[in-house]
Amino acid sequence: MPQRPRSAHPLSAPLLAALLLAVHGHDAQAKPQAPMPEASPVGPVDDHPVLREIAGQVDPAQLHATIEKLVSFGTRHTLSDTTSADRGIGAARAWVKSRFEAISKDCGGCLTVVTPAQTVTGKRVPTPTEVMDVVAVLKGTEEPQRVIVIAGHLDSRVTDVMNATADAPGANDDASGVAAAIEAARVLSHHKFRATLVFAALSGEEQGLLGGKVLADYAKEQGWQVEADLNNDIVGNTQGEDGVVDNTHVRVFSEGTKAVETAKQANQRRYSGGEVDSPSRNLARYMDGIATRYLDNFSVRMVYRTDRFGRGGDQVPFLEAGFPAVRVTEAHENYTRQHQDLRTEGGVRYGDTIDGVDFPYLAQVTRLNALTMASLAWAPAPPSDVKVEGAVKHDTTLSWAKVPGAVGYRVWWRDTLAPTWQHDRWAGDGSTMTLANVVIDDWFFGVSAVSKDGYASPVVYPGPAGSFIAVPDPAGP
Repeated sequence: MPQRPRSAHPLSAPLLAALLLAVHGHDAQAKPQAPMPEASPVGPVDDHPVLREIAGQVDPAQLHATIEKLVSFGTRHTLSDTTSADRGIGAARAWVKSRFEAISKDCGGCLTVVTPAQTVTGKRVPTPTEVMDVVAVLKGTEEPQRVIVIAGHLDSRVTDVMNATADAPGANDDASGVAAAIEAARVLSHHKFRATLVFAALSGEEQGLLGGKVLADYAKEQGWQVEADLNNDIVGNTQGEDGVVDNTHVRVFSEGTKAVETAKQANQRRYSGGEVDSPSRNLARYMDGIATRYLDNFSVRMVYRTDRFGRGGDQVPFLEAGFPAVRVTEAHENYTRQHQDLRTEGGVRYGDTIDGVDFPYLAQVTRLNALTMASLAWAPAPPSDVKVEGAVKHDTTLSWAKVPGAVGYRVWWRDTLAPTWQHDRWAGDGSTMTLANVVIDDWFFGVSAVSKDGYASPVVYPGPAGSFIAVPDPAGP
């Protein structure tokens, strides 16, 4: 969801709506070709009460119960025991599977639970080992091949990444992400969506992002058109080593340019722009807009980087497969609680234990994920084949291919230095729009699709750089 400007003052809702309408509904630089009808499904003051209801159903107690159970397995190291009923990765996977099945029973069998797996060897997997993900699928009613994913990784570790026997609670890294995925499944399973939702607990992240690759490969095998992968990894802590507490922000990392772009596409992007408008980055902007509109005292810090510096997560295999993906991570990490043996040194407690998780904060992160998934799945797909032209003209024209479920489209533009979309025009149900007296040289442009209920897709930047579908270059690399 494109971000609306935030007010620095506590304005009343009606006054804020009026101001937003004044700012965005009537821009001096361009006027809509036709007025937006009074009953239009979209506009600066659109709001969806059902999203607020979903946010209210996220339960910190449920998140606590999930993490408590996952910690009880002692270690969930990828190379740990797979036969024990109460210790190791095998027991943890079996419990997650049973939890998804219980959620499915509560919604009349609405979830399909699958366990895609691959046998892997590698630098951190010295002997052939089955890496298995546990995945629950809520099939879409109208576009089942269009898929939105939430994932966290089930495996845990201590200081030595090869130590598969020591206790490794992994409460925050990453039982918190798994708990968010399971809770999102519990809440969202009571609704029907036009697109498919996927809830995943991945294995093998600490051994080389293996579970992310297993799921990305499975997605390709199933023919899924993955529109978004929300990788939640380390999302429950609020206090850093310096004692600073930040429980009002979450970071969303997104790649700037597509991992799969060809050399020719890269040359085009370098010349015309698109370095900050990958589909993953516009997905991050969408999440920022969701937080701004629906979550109290909680906001997204967009980080223009694929992941934390020099580190990685399970979103990377999705990006390498050509799927839009972001990493969701707490605002202020505590490294004494990550990848550490359980111990006390110099008065400092090390280790990733459950007392380091802030459950009200984790609930806010879970709400952000659930609302993003619901909004995306109720919206049409992002427009395809978006193009822009206007060289040596005073006007800029955008065109796009229509998508199923859209009753209209909204054209967006922003200053080339602006982090979020600033201006918009309702384009109706056509497939082109000309912005009079808006010079193409000075702005970045995009298009979003809107459903009859007012759910909007992410904004799509023109050309291969911004397409939500990996666009092959017909002329080759």
